[in-house]
Amino acid sequence: MAEQAKVTSIEALESFRSALIIFLTDARRCLDEVNDAVRRTKQWLEHEQRAKWEGQIRHRTKVLSEAQQELFGSRISNLRTASAQKEEAVRKARRAVAEAEEKLRNVKKWTRNYDSIVEPMIKQVEGLRGYLDHEMIKSLAYLVQAQKTLEGYSEAMPAPDAGSPPAGTTSSAPAQPSSEEAS
Repeated sequence: MAEQAKVTSIEALESFRSALIIFLTDARRCLDEVNDAVRRTKQWLEHEQRAKWEGQIRHRTKVLSEAQQELFGSRISNLRTASAQKEEAVRKARRAVAEAEEKLRNVKKWTRNYDSIVEPMIKQVEGLRGYLDHEMIKSLAYLVQAQKTLEGYSEAMPAPDAGSPPAGTTSSAPAQPSSEEAS
């Protein structure tokens, strides 16, 4: 005769299935958050950062123009000490404009390359989502079926008596008389 299965807790399967459902819910939520973050980052690059640095270029160019006008006015009036300060202000304004232009170039470059860099990673995330939505659902269905099968099996098997010896064993000890019989 084949060995019998020793099922100790069908509730453990139910507990595992419940934990798996919670995991799937949390994992899907996390994947949604990742997709949202990718979308927001692209929007941030294309719109907010581009507008910010274009505005900074306009503002810094205006500051540079004002500094150059002050330097020109200082040179006309032959004020050497004032001219040195004005020249430093012009150099500082030029560096600020160059920095803003560099930032805008970087934003444009990141915007151009964003899809090609992010797309392979998004495909991996979508692959994980597919696995969660299909394979893990099959696993849940399998757990439910296994639980039903084990419940059916445990109901079909007779419960062992507490006082009788396990099946397949015989008692070799002689019967002891009870204390009432001994008197």
